[in-house]
Amino acid sequence: MDKVVESAAGAVADIPSGARLAVGGFGLCGIPSVLIDALLEQGADDLEAYSNNCGVDDWGLGRLLMAKRLRRMVASYVGENKEFARQYLSGELEVELTPQGTLAERMRAGGSGIAAFYTATGVGTQVAEGGLPWRYDSDGNVVVASPAKDTRTFETHRGAQEFVLEEALVADFALVRAWKGDRHGNLVFRQSSQNFNPLAAMCGRITVAEVEELVEPGDIDPAEVHLPGVYVHRVVPLTPEQAADKRIEKKTVQA
Repeated sequence: MDKVVESAAGAVADIPSGARLAVGGFGLCGIPSVLIDALLEQGADDLEAYSNNCGVDDWGLGRLLMAKRLRRMVASYVGENKEFARQYLSGELEVELTPQGTLAERMRAGGSGIAAFYTATGVGTQVAEGGLPWRYDSDGNVVVASPAKDTRTFETHRGAQEFVLEEALVADFALVRAWKGDRHGNLVFRQSSQNFNPLAAMCGRITVAEVEELVEPGDIDPAEVHLPGVYVHRVVPLTPEQAADKRIEKKTVQA
């Protein structure tokens, strides 16, 4: 099945306001910037996004944030995005901060048909006991806090150990970026972009991938495929200019 969509605008045209989005990338590495810009132009708002972070003030998910298109974020890191912090602390944005490994596994579980899982991460903290601020009001009061989660003790190789139950994440749409992809949706990611892109793609009911290089089916060695095409529904080939347009989050120079 040829899954190629010729334009990013066409690939995101049916994303409605209020949708839940899983968005790939790690920092500014491997983020689906072309699809995000197309969604910005499309106009959908009141969105809930699952992503490691929220980009920076003028790039990636930060562009949707600046336009007040995001209602809620599930993320592990505020990062260098001052607007993200401002909206959260002023009560304009609901934020569920989640340990990074837990967030990754919640996405993977959602794509694997696993409703929930137990993890030791967060036991004995507000992650398990509840009370983490999810939303403030304009005066800085907590108006929505995280609920307490179920905990159980299991026998492990270290003896009896307590674990906390975490629910899987399933998104209405997933937006990801791949280094290479074929017309059937098989994808290859490079280096740090492998961190969250495959997992975000897995948990989306409809997954849209922008690819820097589009090849024909059979051109990718099956052993090199990081994400099989069964998880991908639309493929958007990038122009050389779009593929080369990448930002550096921090520049470090040595005198």
